[in-house]
Amino acid sequence: MSSIDVRRAHSLDQAHAREAAETLAQDLSRKFDVDYEWDGDLMRFRRSGVKGHLDISPSELHVHLELGMMLRPFKGRIEEEIHNQLDTIIG
Repeated sequence: MSSIDVRRAHSLDQAHAREAAETLAQDLSRKFDVDYEWDGDLMRFRRSGVKGHLDISPSELHVHLELGMMLRPFKGRIEEEIHNQLDTIIG
């Protein structure tokens, strides 16, 4: 499996960090047909060929995805989209 691991520092309070994570998840869901669900401050992503999580800490958002063989060619595009969304929602 190929993985994507993105860590982004933030200075948001917990509620705004969760909003930012939700915005990112909605965008990934729409663009890449990824399902997600919350488990406390951990969001789990899943679809055929990809699984991962987004963890919210007081100072950091951590996105980790494991891509199956079929999605490996899209790794760069997915990672770029994660960075773009985080730039937009966190600054």
